[in-house]
Amino acid sequence: MNVLVLQHISCEPPGTFEDVLVERGATITRIEVDEGETIPPVSAHDALVVMGGPMGAYEDERYPWMAAELARIAEAVEARVPVLAVCLGAQLLARAVGGRAYPGHGPEVGVLPVDVTADAADDPLFGTLGPTIIALQWHGDTFDPPPGSELLATSDEYPQAFRIANAYGVQFHVEVTASMADEWAGVPAYAASLSAVRGPDSLPGLLAEFEHARPGMQLVAETIGHGFADLVTGSSLAAVPTPDSSEALPHPRA
Repeated sequence: MNVLVLQHISCEPPGTFEDVLVERGATITRIEVDEGETIPPVSAHDALVVMGGPMGAYEDERYPWMAAELARIAEAVEARVPVLAVCLGAQLLARAVGGRAYPGHGPEVGVLPVDVTADAADDPLFGTLGPTIIALQWHGDTFDPPPGSELLATSDEYPQAFRIANAYGVQFHVEVTASMADEWAGVPAYAASLSAVRGPDSLPGLLAEFEHARPGMQLVAETIGHGFADLVTGSSLAAVPTPDSSEALPHPRA
């Protein structure tokens, strides 16, 4: 497997997802999009992983590289290249194929439950997770699932996961390692959203909750990661509904 990873900040790599992919024999090509690195053609890779970051998926004028990234994501979905997109990545994926990304009604921050929908029962990544999982939430923006997608998970506040063709958007975090969580606390935008939701000096409590829940989240991340690896290698392609070949996927929209 040759897996292309798009990062938007150095402290948000794929974490446990990458550990699983490497264990399964993947070669990882990491691109720091926020540093101006050029995204190579998706056709040269077997899968695309798009990670989070403090940007808004709708801030094209502030981040000129965003248009090229949206085009690459749309290219991957159109070509049925497996995509796993997390947090900001999920918002970019939604937008790339006709959905919408925008500021939410307020930050969602904490170690919180995520409900898996009935539509996920036969899904190769989500089907064995059970009705509820615990995940780390640390975001203020959200998305509308794109036309033709299936909603796989929700929370009390926002949609949490969707699938379109072989592409998955996941708003929540289960891939985070202990060192990653410590680094996130130093990102000004993340610190501000934490303070807005839980008050000042709330970081130690959040990190304690995260550490307590981390073993369970790691198991969820490993389940999703192995399901994605199966998708990339072809062992679960039959389980993924694919749009009729006569129907084009939605075009990107602003």
